[in-house]
Amino acid sequence: MSDNGQETAVVRMENIVKRFGTVTALDGVNFTVNQQEVVALVGDNGAGKSTLIKILTGVYPPTEGHIYFEGRLVQIRSPREARALGIETVYQDLALVNLMSITRNFFLGRELVARVGPLHWLRLREMNEQTRASLRDIGIEVRSPTERVEKLSGGERQSIAIGRALHFGAKLLILDEPTSALSVAETQKVLTYTLNAKARGLSVIFITHNIHHVFLVADRYTIIRHGTLVGNYDKGELTHDDIADLITGKREA
Repeated sequence: MSDNGQETAVVRMENIVKRFGTVTALDGVNFTVNQQEVVALVGDNGAGKSTLIKILTGVYPPTEGHIYFEGRLVQIRSPREARALGIETVYQDLALVNLMSITRNFFLGRELVARVGPLHWLRLREMNEQTRASLRDIGIEVRSPTERVEKLSGGERQSIAIGRALHFGAKLLILDEPTSALSVAETQKVLTYTLNAKARGLSVIFITHNIHHVFLVADRYTIIRHGTLVGNYDKGELTHDDIADLITGKREA
């Protein structure tokens, strides 16, 4: 079982408790992601994965516990504050606008604008160039950055979201079930983009139910069951069956 030192941690969550009335969703969970590391956060439905991530991204405040980001104690009170720290989340349903171009989605809310007096307009040529270059950095060649997102496949949509996080200086990338409902070929692309993001210096939290995908990308596995931490394990320490048994409770840590 892994016991990584604190000095390399991008994020460290200590003794996280979350109660909703009389229901305890998380009970003293510790969770760490180190620099340039992919950590798989796995557990069955209702295990507490989503609640833990919502606390990390400022959606919920913890009832108890502390969060350290790059060694500094922080209070993350909103998703905006999480993003300001360098935490970017790519949700399963994505936050892309189908009728907009790849570039407009890439810069959504962060558009480059030129101003002269009361007039202002988008610097579209520069935005297109930056979009293409940033996606190319993680191995993605788009047909045209002006293409509408509605024409993209599921894997291509994921790539836009991952590339966007890299471009805007994310330090920690959270992927929420990124391979759900994708074909085998599209899944492989997303896994490759994830490893490329790590190679570019990002730390990644990979939330998934798919144990096979965990083995392909994760350096460590954090397993949660019924709101409690089962354990943290290094790559190669567990088999597929071991992880499945720990998730379901057939095996104790």
